[in-house]
Amino acid sequence: MLFTPTSLTECLQEWENLEKDYQRVQETHRLYKQKLEEVSKLQDSCSNAIARQRKKLKDLTVSLGECKKTMSPEEMNTIDGIQESIKNRPNVFFEMESFLPKKNSLYLSLVLGNVNVTLLNKHSKFAYKDEYEKFKLVLTVLLLFFSFTCRFVFSYRALDALFNFLLVWYYCTLTIRESILISNGSRIKGWWVFHHYVFCFLSGVMLTWPEGKLYQMFRNQFLTYCLYQSFVQFLQYYYQSGCLYRLRALGESHNMDLTFWQLYNGLTLFRMAQLPECKEWQVFMCACSYLLLFMGNFSTTLRVVYHKYIHNQDKAKSL
Repeated sequence: MLFTPTSLTECLQEWENLEKDYQRVQETHRLYKQKLEEVSKLQDSCSNAIARQRKKLKDLTVSLGECKKTMSPEEMNTIDGIQESIKNRPNVFFEMESFLPKKNSLYLSLVLGNVNVTLLNKHSKFAYKDEYEKFKLVLTVLLLFFSFTCRFVFSYRALDALFNFLLVWYYCTLTIRESILISNGSRIKGWWVFHHYVFCFLSGVMLTWPEGKLYQMFRNQFLTYCLYQSFVQFLQYYYQSGCLYRLRALGESHNMDLTFWQLYNGLTLFRMAQLPECKEWQVFMCACSYLLLFMGNFSTTLRVVYHKYIHNQDKAKSL
């Protein structure tokens, strides 16, 4: 409970205590700024040391390759051991640099400017990642509700435009947050980040598509796709949180459904673009976007399946 002085003597005593506490606050703040300067110098020193290590290791790798031509078997074993250690260094440096300030990517520089987005401790990184996942969950539920409303309850172009604007904002925000996570050491697959750029562009094109016969032809198909996509993303949140293994397998099968749905959307739009009454450029641009999404998702899925197959083969050989 806070002390409230009621007499002049008590007020003077309280002021004296506050003065002493103020001096301690000033000293603490001075030490804080001093430590910040020391941390900044250590960060620069560590970044420069890592850069030097990378350059010297690169030069050493070239030199070892030249030396291999004239080495005895015993010396070859020594060189192989060194080369194996060199291969592991980039991963170690990557982990180190995730705690060091670095230059922003081009995208972050355009959006945020030259602002340091590096989080300097694991707790902050985990908290930001957790907040990112919660943001996706909240927006996924909102988009699920919105797409259901547009598809089955109201059929207004203004409401559709609001839905597409929400999609543009969501995917723009998602790309910014993912870029910050990557700057802080998250190993988010490159395609999935690019996928969000493409969908942001696609939503922007849908936003500008004027009301007309062709828009109405594709509207229900688009909204049904968005509804299903939000449902899949809702499932993904739970299996990524480690809730149910069975749900994870279900989520992966739905991902393949989405991939072929993107192909179906692309082919539908290409057929619409060939109609004599098609005057809108949005039809062709949306078709190209959906086909790009399909090709990227399909090739990524094939690559994941191939890597899993190779991993299982190696595991079987080792048994």
